Amino acid sequence: MRVQQLLEHHGIAVNPFAEEDAQSDPVFKERCRNLTYHPAWDKVYGNPSDPATSIVFGEKGAGKTAMRMQMVGRIALHNARPENGQLFVIEYDDFNPFLDHFADRLSARKQRDPAKVLSEWKLWDHMDAILALGVTSLVDRLLNVSQPTGPDANQISPDRLRSLDRHQKRDLLLLVAAYDNSTRENVVARWGKLRRKLRYQTWTSWWDRVIGIAATAAVVGITIYSQKWDWLVTPWPYLIVFLAWVPWIARVWKWLWVARRVARNVRVLKPHTGALRRLLMRFPKRDIDGQPLPESQRTDDRFELLSKFQGVLRSLGCDGIVVLVDRVDEPHLITGSVDRMRALVWSMLDNKFLKQPGLGLKLLLPKELADYLNREDRDFYQRARIDKQNLVPSLEWTGQALYDLANARIKSCGANGKQPTLRSLLDDQITDTRLIESFRTLRVPRHLFKFLYRLLVAHCNAHTDDKPEWEISRETYEATLAVYSRDQDAVDRGLQAG
Repeated sequence: MRVQQLLEHHGIAVNPFAEEDAQSDPVFKERCRNLTYHPAWDKVYGNPSDPATSIVFGEKGAGKTAMRMQMVGRIALHNARPENGQLFVIEYDDFNPFLDHFADRLSARKQRDPAKVLSEWKLWDHMDAILALGVTSLVDRLLNVSQPTGPDANQISPDRLRSLDRHQKRDLLLLVAAYDNSTRENVVARWGKLRRKLRYQTWTSWWDRVIGIAATAAVVGITIYSQKWDWLVTPWPYLIVFLAWVPWIARVWKWLWVARRVARNVRVLKPHTGALRRLLMRFPKRDIDGQPLPESQRTDDRFELLSKFQGVLRSLGCDGIVVLVDRVDEPHLITGSVDRMRALVWSMLDNKFLKQPGLGLKLLLPKELADYLNREDRDFYQRARIDKQNLVPSLEWTGQALYDLANARIKSCGANGKQPTLRSLLDDQITDTRLIESFRTLRVPRHLFKFLYRLLVAHCNAHTDDKPEWEISRETYEATLAVYSRDQDAVDRGLQAG
């Protein structure tokens, strides 16, 4: 007997439990993303008109990634309403590119030990990575590139560029010079396209080059016109040309050193010293002198640049930024190690960063890190102020919540307007009380989906197409549950031993 045959008999178009990961689950993404929420949803999502930080701990399969995708979807709906101020979403969930660039900056001895690499990671590295994601996504949309980076919730019209004043145009171009991480084309070309869109004039930055060119042309012209070739054997014409180019040479060296410091201290991106020097020299002196740049290993400059980014976004119609932090256990340098996860994440737990006005960080963290949180000292709690961060210590699911989740998924897969339920698949001897009790032992949606998929397969394997059985018996249910629980216990013991 085929599983699809059983599902079609009950009016179910697709298997609700074939996928286990929300990232690749079409049933979740297309059918029920906006139908089923965890009981702690309101505390985590908060009020989109005033984004706030939330810290969530949940075990593998508890639905952290699903919650992140749901937040992106809800923010997209919020942004689609013209009466609402928009939110700019940054999904900070792929750490591998940043960690790779970061590791390349360290000595070969440290690179061989992932723990030593991660021990060097600081809060300003997180801020650089977040600014790189946000700036690149914003520029993609302002330049109307196809397939822009970042979530679709970030719908910013290039027409809003007219609302920026000259200082905000300068701020945006400065952020692009330091943080644009696009792989589509050269950063200088993108910077130039954006400058033209902004109508930001840079001709005054050419004054020292014009002096040098004019002096060189004058010396050559006078020499040719006067026919005094013996003058060329004296040092005077060369001295005059050299002195005319001194301001330009001095400015080149000044911004070259600044560019080198920025490239050295923004450790999560590829260094592009030459391109950055060229871009910095195109800013008029009155616009760039005294402006913050990430040229030191400290957070002060990053906070100023983050404030500039927020100011630009506000003028473009975005009242706040939401940063979704997820999948911190997946980078190849971490490979599930709790100590390494702590080294990566803990620097973010700083109240000044977490409570930045207009910034809401949603930290979706593995449950194992909660044990470290409980063992921290008083100084850590004074710095992080966990009591003010909307903490969800465990993303737990009750048996009743998992029962409702299974029913919602089955109903969302109904064919031709039908409303199938989990109850219709099961024999009446399996009571609702037994279902809720057994679901409680499964703990999280991932285990629930794995079990129900295995249950459907076990039932169909026990019957033929000629003699189908349309309801799953209690014996099959209990036997499959016992085998799954035993297998899962073995996997859990293996993970703990590892």
